[in-house]
Amino acid sequence: MRPPSRWAPLPVLLAATFLVVLDAFVVNVAMPSIQQDLGAGTTVLEWIVAGYGLASAVLLIPASRIGDRIGRRRVFSAGVALFTLSSAACGLAPSSGALVAARLAQGIAAALMTPNALSLIGASYEGADRGRALSAYGTVMGVAAASGQLIGGALVQADLAGVGWRACFLINLPVGVAALAAAPRTVPESRRAGALSLDPVGTLLVCAGLTLAVLPLIEGRALGWPAWTIAALALSPHVIGAFTAHQRALARHGGAPLLDPALLHRRTFAAGLAVQALLWCGQASFFLVFALYLQLGRGLDAMQSGLVFTVLAVAYVVASARAQALAHHGRRLITAGALTLAAGHAILLDAVLGGGALVTLVPGMILVGAGMGLLIAPVAATVMAGVPAELAGSASGALSTVQNVGNAIGVGLVGALYFGALGGGAAHAFAVSLAALAGLLLAVAALARALPAVVASPR
Repeated sequence: MRPPSRWAPLPVLLAATFLVVLDAFVVNVAMPSIQQDLGAGTTVLEWIVAGYGLASAVLLIPASRIGDRIGRRRVFSAGVALFTLSSAACGLAPSSGALVAARLAQGIAAALMTPNALSLIGASYEGADRGRALSAYGTVMGVAAASGQLIGGALVQADLAGVGWRACFLINLPVGVAALAAAPRTVPESRRAGALSLDPVGTLLVCAGLTLAVLPLIEGRALGWPAWTIAALALSPHVIGAFTAHQRALARHGGAPLLDPALLHRRTFAAGLAVQALLWCGQASFFLVFALYLQLGRGLDAMQSGLVFTVLAVAYVVASARAQALAHHGRRLITAGALTLAAGHAILLDAVLGGGALVTLVPGMILVGAGMGLLIAPVAATVMAGVPAELAGSASGALSTVQNVGNAIGVGLVGALYFGALGGGAAHAFAVSLAALAGLLLAVAALARALPAVVASPR
């Protein structure tokens, strides 16, 4: 039998990566259809987005360590299998509760796939080949994010075989089955010598702390903020504090904490985590409320909404390409990106309140896309620039986790504002959300002053 090409693993790993990122965005323009078909309440719409990110966030680091210990391809393949099955469950969901449960399972699967796909790329390639593979990895993630709304709109509008919004999930099945079949033949197995322990106590504490924060944010408004929601919010910081104390104790006794406490003693990294959290609080939440506004407030169908998002996507791609050459400016680039994104939200807000033609949204969308392009990759590069090599693995895992946590909390916060203001109309609700999102970006710009001033250009 002819041996596989050295590039054979890459399409499999990139196909799975594309699905993980796509499913974070593809559902947004389908939300009105899901709500109508399943009779879903507004909290269900938030859980469809936030649940995916939350489940992925708390398991990213443990999933990476499991792959290091028992085999990265094995865990990656298990993730692909679970993602395929849970996608089928989403597409066939008979009720809103079943859909939310399936989305949580998708998030768990994404956690199994994402870090192990990246580790497999690192283990499969060296030197210039590794650089090319990682570049392709980043490109695929960007394309999936930028095209997610359009793909979702096209699938809903096409109404393939009469399944409507369900095609957004069912389309994953042939890709997932093909990747699962190809993985054993094309992707070499790899493990890490001296793999770190799993820290189940730390995983349980961080999962509990984040759930105590996100659950009341999503459920509280619809339930009238009963006492348990207030108690959960109050308890969440204490549980996160217990997690931090456990990590420090584990490190003192020679264990392997999920988050190395030495990182939190570094001012630039602590500020970087805050910047990452605030930035990503505004990403998934913006796409959700904007998609709802376009359909509920502007009367567009799913396909038309997806086409509107292409304006933002093009601006993002152009700006992110330029950001690579500007990344050495460190915190100045982060500040400029945050202010650009905040300005985009402000201009969008003015256009929404003005009630003009759809074209009046274009200037704001261009600035929003450009701001995202100037921020998303440079934030990670700038934060990591001040981290010593021995802490790089823990730092990158923490940044990825905080990204997903930010998405989940942002959907809860901004979703509560949007749906709480919906009584004044979709335009009013979207304007309230935009004001909050602009405020988050001003906080990002302020915190960016604590980040490294200069980032060394890669050689």
